[in-house]
Amino acid sequence: MEAARTIREAIASVALLRQAALDSPALGQAVGEIKRLQAARFAGTYADLLASSAYAAPARFFLEELYGDRDYEERDAQFGRIAGTIGKLFPAQAADTAVALARLHALTEDLDQAMAAAWLAGGAQDPATVPRYIAAWRAVGRSAERQAQLAVVVDVGRQLARLTRAPGLRTMLRMMRGPAAAAGMGSLQRFLENGFDTFAAMARQPNGVETFLGSIAQRESSLIANLFDADLVACETQLQHLLGQAR
Repeated sequence: MEAARTIREAIASVALLRQAALDSPALGQAVGEIKRLQAARFAGTYADLLASSAYAAPARFFLEELYGDRDYEERDAQFGRIAGTIGKLFPAQAADTAVALARLHALTEDLDQAMAAAWLAGGAQDPATVPRYIAAWRAVGRSAERQAQLAVVVDVGRQLARLTRAPGLRTMLRMMRGPAAAAGMGSLQRFLENGFDTFAAMARQPNGVETFLGSIAQRESSLIANLFDADLVACETQLQHLLGQAR
């Protein structure tokens, strides 16, 4: 099954990266620093959405599940265990969502570890956090993969929105709570339920999903372009401002 193979390959890729970080404490610490800075930057970029009644829940969901600095090892393991049967357990839309999430997770971990390696290489020259982050970003490059990462983030959102239109899926997810907990799938179950409920509530607002995902696409695209090409001082000022907004 194509979905199962994609999920397993993505999880295997993440496991190798995670092991490399464990084998090198300095690299692991740098990965953690990169992730914490990126999570804070996201919180600053979307401070207005996080404070709004309409979009606080989806913004928080994206922050915690897609842009956060959490360790997703437990959820990865659960995805891996059900990869071969996901097409039987869930409708096609849910399988597509799992594939998109797995692809995003693998690409994000790969880029974060590349950033961490560049972060370490540039530390002696520029220990300051924001300039060091920008220098690492530009050293890594991989512009096409940054754009692909954003495209998959938006696609995960669209997939979750489509799930809310699947007849009977919410009832099925609720019925799976007990079996999922007994099978050690609680983390995956929570992700699916939280994603479903978050996007179902937003879908009830006129153009709610489109407005939210459009904001993500526009703001992230602008930030990516600035990190690659903007004047260094202007880029540093923007990032410092966003980090300040998160506090």
